[in-house]
Amino acid sequence: MEMTTMTGLEVHIVQLPALRVASVYGFGASPELLAWEKLLTWATDKGLLDEPPTYRIFGFNNPNPTVGSPNYGYEFWISVGPQIESDDVAIVKEFPGGRYAVTRCVGVEEISGGWQALVAWLVDSGHGQADHQWLEEHIGAVGQSPQRWTIALHAPIAG
Repeated sequence: MEMTTMTGLEVHIVQLPALRVASVYGFGASPELLAWEKLLTWATDKGLLDEPPTYRIFGFNNPNPTVGSPNYGYEFWISVGPQIESDDVAIVKEFPGGRYAVTRCVGVEEISGGWQALVAWLVDSGHGQADHQWLEEHIGAVGQSPQRWTIALHAPIAG
């Protein structure tokens, strides 16, 4: 893992491995909370949140907000094993992985500023932006209030 610091922002370059994930979705003025509740209920029913945690949780806008509408979508992924299949709540997908520039923030209110700083870092870094999915990894979020979540922001980079 490569680590660089520019303009006070600590950024790690990581290669996310391919993952099998279950996807849940929320749409509305606060889709993150809708999708989060759906994910927690579904994953709890499947026993996926039992100790010790072996899962990873990622999220991203889908679709992004648009001018003139308060509604947008948010999709959560939780890594799952081969025993989990798609159902009426979650769709199982294969994520191919990819190379990312990653920084962290604490609290959902810090996400926007974190993304702005990471995008500025990316522009100045010389790393080219790639086309794979931008991701927010929610670390230790289960059982925590959103103001205390640690979020690892993953910007896709080429190479």
